[in-house]
Amino acid sequence: MESSILNANTTPVLEQVVNFAQKRHSILATNIANQRVPGYKGRDLNLDRFQEVLAEAIEQKNHPNEEISPGVVTTKSGDPMREVRESLNGILFHDESNLDIEKQVAELTKNQVMHNMALTIMEDQFNLLNAAISERI
Repeated sequence: MESSILNANTTPVLEQVVNFAQKRHSILATNIANQRVPGYKGRDLNLDRFQEVLAEAIEQKNHPNEEISPGVVTTKSGDPMREVRESLNGILFHDESNLDIEKQVAELTKNQVMHNMALTIMEDQFNLLNAAISERI
């Protein structure tokens, strides 16, 4: 029952945003650390592609295919967010140009804001759930 309560809201989506932000933060920090290494090519995770895959998973979860009978899963695991997790492996790209430290720091900052926002929303949801369980609402 607890699993269905947590999956009924935005927690799985926020979890994927946090995972993406953590991976991207690590890659951007590596770019900054290696900016003066000769021949180093900056890397990044494709934010647009991640948002596309996440939006598709949300759409699939909110509007499952009506032609399929209830109880029949449409994804490998029945979890649209699994496809989002699996897509992270294929959206890494390499930058052929020189690294721009200002751009890397700006991207790192935007990524940190996205990460913190997702965690704050998730924390608020858990606090609401805890309050509902404690019957303090």
